[in-house]
Amino acid sequence: MIRIVIAEDQRMLLGALGSLLDLEEDMEVVGKATNGEEALTLVRKHKPDICIFDIEMPLKTGLDAAEELRDDPCKVIVLTTFARSGYFERARKAEVSGYLLKDSPSEDLANSIRTIMDGRRIYAPELVDLAFDNQNPLTEREGQVLKLIADGKTTKEIAKQLYITNGTVRNYVSVILDKLEVSNRIEAISKFKEKGWNK
Repeated sequence: MIRIVIAEDQRMLLGALGSLLDLEEDMEVVGKATNGEEALTLVRKHKPDICIFDIEMPLKTGLDAAEELRDDPCKVIVLTTFARSGYFERARKAEVSGYLLKDSPSEDLANSIRTIMDGRRIYAPELVDLAFDNQNPLTEREGQVLKLIADGKTTKEIAKQLYITNGTVRNYVSVILDKLEVSNRIEAISKFKEKGWNK
């Protein structure tokens, strides 16, 4: 019997998912949570085989919870409406076993759970495409400079912290704006965060 914990902050969807999976002969939902914090408590209590997490949840997101469970034997599936490359990248780093979209057919979820229990990973195909189309174009140093700008540091402060000249910082900024195809620092920070490259 595959033991499952589900975390989803929309109660109706939580109930529907639980009922659907309970109908499968080889599956049992042992816990349901409406936020990531509660989900982690249920995982420690019930020691399930699989956790299904929504991303956008109060107290702790599904990705926060997945990161905490990276070394836990419980396999994590992220189930979300968001096909965002930044989220997907973070989920991959947390070594989740599955990343599926909520608009997939319900039988796909049960089949994915069985496949994951056999030791494989399943990612929605559109996410894989998105990840490859959406690689961070900045070098590590350019990323550092942009993070310092986002922290409110001036050109002078950045130069001092990174042991480079003011002119070099300005060069980095112009390369960053060019690579991100934006016209100012605010847009650069916003795009960098939106794409999830600041993780």
